Amino acid sequence: MEIIILSVISIIMIIAAILALYANKLVTAIISAGVVSLLASVIYLLLAAPDVAMTEAAIGSGLTTVVFLYALNKIRKSGEGDG
Repeated sequence: MEIIILSVISIIMIIAAILALYANKLVTAIISAGVVSLLASVIYLLLAAPDVAMTEAAIGSGLTTVVFLYALNKIRKSGEGDG
């Protein structure tokens, strides 16, 4: 049963990674990359590595996604006055 769950999560992770690569909008790419990290943390948890799973969830999917979205917001705001 665990192999089936890992396989399904891995397939969803691959789809999210491809979406992050080929997304036309940057927000979609950033969120897809965050989903990849979140699913990686779930896989680490299922493989009995809770310390790695917590680190990946906190830094990989949480902090990195927030920093990327903040940077994108700052870039968009600084580009508004350049018209």
